[in-house]
Amino acid sequence: MEFWRQFLGIFGGADSASPTCSFPALYNFGDSNSDTGGISAAFEPIQAPYGEAFFHKPSGRDSDGRLIIDFIAERLGLPYLSAYLNSLGTSYKHGANFATGGSTIRRQNETIFENGISPFSLDMQIAQFNQFKARTRDLYQQAKTSYEKSRLPNQEDFAKALYTFDIGQNDLSVGFRRLSSDQLLAAIPDIVNQLAKAVQNIYQQGGRSFWIHNTSPIGCMPVNFFYNLNPPPSYVDQYGCVKTQNDMAVEFNRQLKDRVIKLKSELPEAAITYVDVYAAKIRMIGNAKAEDVYGYLVRGIRRDREWLGEGFKILHMTTILIFPKLEGLEERIHPKHKKGFSDPLKVCCGYHVKYDHVWCGTKALVNGSAVFGASCENPATSISWDGVHYTQAANQWVANHILNGSLSDPPTPITQACHRH
Repeated sequence: MEFWRQFLGIFGGADSASPTCSFPALYNFGDSNSDTGGISAAFEPIQAPYGEAFFHKPSGRDSDGRLIIDFIAERLGLPYLSAYLNSLGTSYKHGANFATGGSTIRRQNETIFENGISPFSLDMQIAQFNQFKARTRDLYQQAKTSYEKSRLPNQEDFAKALYTFDIGQNDLSVGFRRLSSDQLLAAIPDIVNQLAKAVQNIYQQGGRSFWIHNTSPIGCMPVNFFYNLNPPPSYVDQYGCVKTQNDMAVEFNRQLKDRVIKLKSELPEAAITYVDVYAAKIRMIGNAKAEDVYGYLVRGIRRDREWLGEGFKILHMTTILIFPKLEGLEERIHPKHKKGFSDPLKVCCGYHVKYDHVWCGTKALVNGSAVFGASCENPATSISWDGVHYTQAANQWVANHILNGSLSDPPTPITQACHRH
């Protein structure tokens, strides 16, 4: 039965008879993976070349373009979310985004100026939501024109809205920096419980539909290797990522999933979907690594042709007889045919040569010369945008693989996430 549920999920959800949900609004809680301008409004704005691939200017997003939350809004037919902290030119008719870059689930005893950890932890985001809901109710009642009302949510929409969560990665990041492995493992139950409390709070406020992302393969962030250029084989997993960090993320996700299952019994009227973003991202990274191997083979074919001349034809024919699947390899993955990503551990934006690093969008002196952390020529072929965050192309790839429900529990597409299973 589970096989068929997964199979059907790939083609649009577990229950094709379920009607499409009509979400009038979207409310998001998270970190930089889904921040659409919060941290830029609260502190210094994110600079170019961030945002240039789609918005053609900085948009408050830690990417060259759209984030997964943007693709969620598109799929639901809703406008892109305005950040709650952004007071200029914003509309909250169809929801708000409380996520900020650097946010954690648990409060951290450090400032954003030390290690980039946001003061807006999840409990603060929930407090902001509670205030937002109460304040917009008053403002809507006081509004004298249709224009004023057009930028505020209807109170009945809060019960019909979709509530999304994408947070927890920075809790692990802080843990790797400040705790031992045993201490971090001991902290995970409290971290996932605090996320559960956030869901419970919104449920008590009338929210009923929840879409919860698990955490990413944090060990695959290229920044992990900026000052560790030649890690020993035992340090990395089969994807070339930091094994201990990915193992911790897997354990976090296991406990989060168990807690979500428990939440479903605690909140009898809630439709809660657990989304395996980790599986989507590690699959994307694994595919890119495989394509990079094929690219290595093609470069070898070209080098051998130049070196052997006519003798290459004899060697090539012999190779094809032994390895028939290699026939046409060069043509199949020629750049004009190649649709995948390049090395997932290679950073698109910034200057990163050996131990010299200039972050994306910043300037610095390297060996006496001014260097700007510019974008690579084609971000659409990169997974990592700046060493920590994903490119728009990678975000879109992940969105395409999670929004259909094939990596969700229950296997429900996001357009049917209002139905309890």
